[in-house]
Amino acid sequence: MMSMQAVIQQAPGGVETLELALIEKPQPQPGQLRVRVLAAGVNRADLVQREGHYPPPPGASPLLGLEVAGIVDAVNGPSRFQQGDAVFGLVAGGGYAEYALLDSAVAIPKPDWLSWVEAASLPEAWMTAWLNLVELAELQEGERALIHAGASGVGAAAIQLAGLLGAEVVASAGSEEKRCYCQSLGAMLTIDSRQPGFAANLKAAGGVDVILDPVGAALFADNLASLRADGRLLLIGVMGGSKGEINLAQLLMKRLRVQGSTLRTQPLARRAQLAQALETQVLPALQSGRACVTLDSSYPLAAVAEAHQYLADNRNLGKVVLTLFPVTAA
Repeated sequence: MMSMQAVIQQAPGGVETLELALIEKPQPQPGQLRVRVLAAGVNRADLVQREGHYPPPPGASPLLGLEVAGIVDAVNGPSRFQQGDAVFGLVAGGGYAEYALLDSAVAIPKPDWLSWVEAASLPEAWMTAWLNLVELAELQEGERALIHAGASGVGAAAIQLAGLLGAEVVASAGSEEKRCYCQSLGAMLTIDSRQPGFAANLKAAGGVDVILDPVGAALFADNLASLRADGRLLLIGVMGGSKGEINLAQLLMKRLRVQGSTLRTQPLARRAQLAQALETQVLPALQSGRACVTLDSSYPLAAVAEAHQYLADNRNLGKVVLTLFPVTAA
């Protein structure tokens, strides 16, 4: 059978535009695996793409879904994987379907101690955190990092990764429940960034060296004010607006660095490096208990609209995942 079930849209819009349909199975190109998807992560980027504001890269599947876990169904070209292997990893699109294409270079073997749902919750969050905190910001032991939206999937991973690197962590979140959650993950201090004066309070507490921010314009001025000399602001989203003013004198006097990044558009070689870091650095930390999987909830594929609405309502503590297997599956 060459058809599969997948989540499609006839046009961009709200959750009501998501529907299940039968479409043709994707065919792996050289260097790709076709994976029978058993779980797929839900990310805020999916919500933005659903609304028509985040088109997939050229050549990528137009379907939603950026991370999957499942069983290798077909292999095209040399690979360390073969049919029947359990894998998980980051995809450029197409995760909300029974089958998805995964570049062999970024595929990660799924260990037995991780469930399918847990595995699908890892790539986007941990690879984003690693890219920004380790590779771009070069966060060092003894430095202090501010993680905005700390109870999000990326935020929860970033809090833990900063702690593993030996940094102090400040996290922002919009409710007392979420701030307690951030503290449980290792944040020494939590704040509500929507309240006026958070930058002044942080400055009084000594400031921060690195900020990971998915909000954008709404926090931009306060972020710059919160940074210590030689501070680094990593912008990974614009949920709070895309246009803001910048105080260039502040940038000069404190020698600040502002950098934007997205994981989806990184070259394959960079994504392969990040996948290797997840496999060789993050998985051992999770297995040993030095870090934990931050899974909030899972929804069957048919309930994708509910999953999107749950995430849009900011009700999650950690990751939301779609499932494509019976409850009794391993």
